[in-house]
Amino acid sequence: MWSQKQFTLPSRSRGSYLITDIVLNELPEIKTYKVGLLNLFVQHTSCALSLNENWDEDVRADMSDTLDRIVPEAGPKGEPLYRHDAEGPDDLPAHVKSALIGASVTIPIKDGKLCTGTWQGIWYLEFRAARHSRRVVATIQGEQAS
Repeated sequence: MWSQKQFTLPSRSRGSYLITDIVLNELPEIKTYKVGLLNLFVQHTSCALSLNENWDEDVRADMSDTLDRIVPEAGPKGEPLYRHDAEGPDDLPAHVKSALIGASVTIPIKDGKLCTGTWQGIWYLEFRAARHSRRVVATIQGEQAS
């Protein structure tokens, strides 16, 4: 059995956000699967999805800060670092961060529940300073409970 739907994440500015509960609310049909896979794919090139720490909010803040250090918007003296800046100085850094983290996650489903680890949650990482709403395509493949 396959199912697919699209949903929109809440509009957010730069940061790392735990969205596991949003995903579960948008996809109540997960409960009907005995075994399967959930693939989440964000349809944008300046944000990402990831699996990571689901308890300590400091981890999400540290992740955002670390990515900003790895891919800064400007040089040490404020000088431009990139040619592509059509939408501002955070434009290309957002694309690089998206490429590093990725646009999708796949999570096993067992007995109607996501098989994440104890401390794993689904993250939405927004890399643009301005608020954006983002579309996610969710595809479930699996065997439904009888």
